[in-house]
Amino acid sequence: MDRLLRLDGKAASAIYVFSDLICAGMGMGIPFFCILLGFPTGWYLARRITLSEANLEESLQKVLVLAVLTSAVTLLLMAALWGAVVPKAFDVSYDFENFGIPMILYDPRASFIGWLILMILISSFLQLLSTIFATHLTLLFWP
Repeated sequence: MDRLLRLDGKAASAIYVFSDLICAGMGMGIPFFCILLGFPTGWYLARRITLSEANLEESLQKVLVLAVLTSAVTLLLMAALWGAVVPKAFDVSYDFENFGIPMILYDPRASFIGWLILMILISSFLQLLSTIFATHLTLLFWP
């Protein structure tokens, strides 16, 4: 376990990007597993930072920066996956009802735009929250 916590930053980043890509693939483009990946990522960040930092304020600042970076990876991945269909939201002749997403709002175009916002922006924010939550739980309860 100690060897895992002392990985080089580039190696840990590469492992995270690969894991995030696998999670996005497991969800078939829906980032549910990417959001869940925030919990072990938060644990890892807290354990790794507490090995090197003694000051709590500096540790929390570093955790926030790293959590934002992990969330940015998911944001870029979801933008790459779902960004190709964003122009269809402005096409008046596009059939939104047959796109295959849940029609959560009354208007199919509004549902489509809401779905894209949910997949690209809100999911990345939820991953940020799950990472920070897991980090704080680790700092509170892990000896």
